[in-house]
Amino acid sequence: MPPALPWNAPEAELLATLGATDQGLASSAAERRLLEVGPNEAADRRKRPLWLQILERFANPLILILLFASGLSALTGEMTGFGIIVGIILLSVVLDVVQQMRAEHTVEALRKTVALRARVLRDGREASVPVETLVPGDVVLLSAGDIVPADCRMLSGKDLFLNQALFTGEAFPVEKQAGDLAAPAEDASSAANWLFMGASVISGSAAALVTRTGRATELGGLSGTLASRRPQDAFDRGIQQFGYLMLRLTIFLVLFVLAASIFFHRPLLESLLFALALAVGLTPELLPMVVTVTLANGARRMAGQQVIVKRLAAIHDLGAMDVLCTDKTGTLTESVVQLAKAVDLEGQESEEVFRLAYLNSAFESGIKSPLDAAILAHRTLDVSTLRKIDEVPFDFERRRVSVLVDDGKQRLLIVKGAPEDIIQLSTSHQTPTGASVPIGEAERRTLVERFDAIGEQGFRALGVAVRPLDHTHDDAVIADEIGLTFVGFAVFVDPPKPDAAGAIRDLVAAGVAVKILTGDNERITRHICSAIGVPVTGILTGGELTALSSEALLARLPDVNLFCRVTPQQKQRIIVALKQTGKVVGFLGDGINDAAALLTADVGISVDTGADVAKEAADLVLLQHDLAAVHAGVLEGRRTVENVTKYILMGASSNLGNMLSMAAAALFLPFLPMLPTQVLLNNLLYDCSEVGVPFDTVDPEALERPAHWDMARIGRYMLVLGSVSSAFDLLTFAALYYLYAADASLFQTGWFMESLATQSLVIFVIRTRGLPWQSRPHPILTTLTLAAVTVGLALPLTPLGALFGFVAPPPSFALFLIAAVTSYLLAVVVVRRMLS
Repeated sequence: MPPALPWNAPEAELLATLGATDQGLASSAAERRLLEVGPNEAADRRKRPLWLQILERFANPLILILLFASGLSALTGEMTGFGIIVGIILLSVVLDVVQQMRAEHTVEALRKTVALRARVLRDGREASVPVETLVPGDVVLLSAGDIVPADCRMLSGKDLFLNQALFTGEAFPVEKQAGDLAAPAEDASSAANWLFMGASVISGSAAALVTRTGRATELGGLSGTLASRRPQDAFDRGIQQFGYLMLRLTIFLVLFVLAASIFFHRPLLESLLFALALAVGLTPELLPMVVTVTLANGARRMAGQQVIVKRLAAIHDLGAMDVLCTDKTGTLTESVVQLAKAVDLEGQESEEVFRLAYLNSAFESGIKSPLDAAILAHRTLDVSTLRKIDEVPFDFERRRVSVLVDDGKQRLLIVKGAPEDIIQLSTSHQTPTGASVPIGEAERRTLVERFDAIGEQGFRALGVAVRPLDHTHDDAVIADEIGLTFVGFAVFVDPPKPDAAGAIRDLVAAGVAVKILTGDNERITRHICSAIGVPVTGILTGGELTALSSEALLARLPDVNLFCRVTPQQKQRIIVALKQTGKVVGFLGDGINDAAALLTADVGISVDTGADVAKEAADLVLLQHDLAAVHAGVLEGRRTVENVTKYILMGASSNLGNMLSMAAAALFLPFLPMLPTQVLLNNLLYDCSEVGVPFDTVDPEALERPAHWDMARIGRYMLVLGSVSSAFDLLTFAALYYLYAADASLFQTGWFMESLATQSLVIFVIRTRGLPWQSRPHPILTTLTLAAVTVGLALPLTPLGALFGFVAPPPSFALFLIAAVTSYLLAVVVVRRMLS
């Protein structure tokens, strides 16, 4: 592979050193280079070796201390106990690693289904390849909406404007030009011919030579810093808070039990082993695995609903979403735009209006909107007699595009864009005879009324205007877009979606308010809403929004569900305001102008056919532009959150109950209530039963409202159900101590059996907010839970039980166990219904 060249090397030197031409590389050469330089990924996605993943699990301080203490036990001759402890820890670690790897493979497979692709010249022909396969020497083709896929040197192109705020902090588009620099630049960021990986193309087109890929790019150097700055979302913060809470309680209990054991003069080593084993048993070490596996399973199910998840935590945000903001096109309409007619100011079909609109769209090299495509598809005109001189690309502030053409007789600036803006820039209008008549205020109002009438009929429209230019220079600038002659309207139809109203009703019924944010005017949008039966509760236009203060906007938000003629910045402002009211906000957008809103929303949603910059900014990608897919994703997100919550509620209540029970036992028992190996075995069997939680079904009533992370609810469950669990533990203690006059071995065996049965079987109660016999759990959860309990109850009756210090309990204990477990589960049913 040739050495990397400095960013300011001449173009010819770059091509020669990289062994490339302006027609790119041969496919065989690209494949060889890919093996040498590796995939084109700014972030390091290399998988950690299996041995390292296993070793990381042993970095848990509690496990390390436990292994150290058990090693001391082995030195005293307790080899059996040492072997059992090590074996149980190994099984737990392997279980965690295997489930984590399966989840990661699922997420990676889904991510690849919506991976970005690049247009590249290979073997002298244009081809579409995954961005990850680009290598230095490739020539990529860029157009509006693309993301620059690697660090590149621009070879050719026209009117290329990039947003490279990620590197420079400058929000305004930056123009790039081909060729060597006429004057030296300070660095690559200020060089007009250098394109950064990760920058987005606002307008124009270009061919660019790839010079650096992957970690060697500017973005690759920043990737670690950028990742570290990413703020935690609500779900991650909630998981972390729960983990810290359990850790504090566990440390307190360990110290308390250890102090009590020392006070009662129990063997120090055995007491230390018990306390540390208890810490391992009570720490929710399966929580990261359960969360990851549950979210990954949710992502896989959502893929079946045509929703691809790029960020796992976004599933929680989708399930918690209160408000969905979405564009009109493709959501309320079919997004199959057709040119209905081209009309003059009298409403008559006009060939001149169509000709000018066609020339503007045909010669435009920037953003090709669906409206441009509709004009070009309507009918083909011969443009070979005209020469394009220059253009002023479309942007979302001006809302228009201008092209300067020469027809051999004169130079014409043809302007096409938002009718209200074109009308304001026009000082005359063209009559059907071709004459130009000055526009007064009365005529301007008439033009606006005619545009409004088009919107009232449900049509979209673009204004078309011209201006002859007599200057001889070959540049068209924004300052030329004045003194226009208004010619007419290009009128489009975008049929409403017949099923859109049903999807919106389903979302509203599920507790998600839907708000329409569109650049179209209010008349078109109101007509579409009326056609599909969606009620309009309030309308706010972009002009009105500009005049509102932040406080006034917050007051208007609850009553408005239609925001019309809004700019990208205004969309972002609306989303920020909604978030300030405490709402979890989703945004559905697919255009270049939607990237900021997608990043601002709690959950950004784009579509597979959207612009690259929109898909890259989104957390979720729809394979079909349909609100029904969003509704299905919302329900799946809520299922996922509910299943994670089940594990947390059960683990929190069971762990606190065990903590209280251990603390009580340490005060009055002359021996340990459970041996260290028994605590670890109990924990292992319990963990095995919980592997089925991510697959569990969810009751329909749990899906009716947004599923928020609720620490207060978890706290209530932990305190109340933990106390109930501890009460039945103490009942078991009393029965064993007084009814059965149990020695240490029988006591430990009896509590092991009762503890495992209660904390495992309670999942069938906690998993539903109704009566447990009315809700059917998933077969995987049922099988694993019953299997774990069966093994735990049967083990003391087998010769293997002696290895763990178990003894066979008397037959009557089985009756007590059945009564105690049944009573406990019924008590939890009653208490849970009170808590719900």
